[in-house]
Amino acid sequence: MLLFTHEAGLGHVMPQGHPEQVARLSRVHDVLADLTLDRRSAEPASPDAVMRCHPQTYLDALERAAPLRGLVALDADTHMSPGTLDAAWRGAGAAVQAVDAVLGGADATAFCAMRPPGHHAETAKPMGFCLLGNVAIAAKHAMDAHGLARVAVVDFDVHHGNGTQDLLWDEDRALFVSTHQSPLWPGTGMPGEDGAHGQVMNRTLDPNSGTREMRALYEREVLPRLDAFAPELVIVSAGFDAHVDDPLANLRWTDDDFAWITDRLVEVARDHADGRVVSCLEGGYDLAALGRSVRRHVDSLRGGA
Repeated sequence: MLLFTHEAGLGHVMPQGHPEQVARLSRVHDVLADLTLDRRSAEPASPDAVMRCHPQTYLDALERAAPLRGLVALDADTHMSPGTLDAAWRGAGAAVQAVDAVLGGADATAFCAMRPPGHHAETAKPMGFCLLGNVAIAAKHAMDAHGLARVAVVDFDVHHGNGTQDLLWDEDRALFVSTHQSPLWPGTGMPGEDGAHGQVMNRTLDPNSGTREMRALYEREVLPRLDAFAPELVIVSAGFDAHVDDPLANLRWTDDDFAWITDRLVEVARDHADGRVVSCLEGGYDLAALGRSVRRHVDSLRGGA
């Protein structure tokens, strides 16, 4: 398995007490340290790759907002430090590099361990800790640069991937599936939001629901939809904040659930996409739960090793 990461992800500093903290990535690095992985440096994405999703005017605005020292608040939740832009561009770059490597045959699966996360960043709006839409950028790259006709993006973060939905709303080559708690911020992701071509699938989970409800939903609706789509590549928004110990939401998933859902997505990829899966870190804010869940996710990507 390939691991794309970079120390720049540790240079994206948030205000004291902010849940999207540097220690998240440090914990991920720690729990993966003993594994034999093909570790690769995340390089910044090219402007062409990023501009498949975000206009130049938006990228210019981020550049102007970036501080030389201290912190700048873009909204109540989303901040920039002097290291943020480099980290964000390398996060997008990791996702693009992972697509290139997996489609090029270097390995079947890849995990991108970077921050800030990306799935809330809309076309021209940073929000929810996110600046660039990493998984949407990766999906567009797979389709435009590699000629894929069917890319599935699956988001199991506890929060709706509103940014990914926005960026892929008009993209008939991509199936976007988001399962998330509702009601919960950002308040989007209702089942009727189904994309310009019916290629967006939102399914909600009630607060305080857990293993039984999640697995039943995937077996009843999500996995059959993915099988019918027959993706040539599966891209995952891997958020771990549906864990019962997470402070930002109210689902009751366990470590085992993240292994189970990853196993199911790997099976879809084996059936239709030569096993090709690219996963990108999103949320997960209890450090101990994040570490354990990421390890289970990566072990499943590695085939249960």
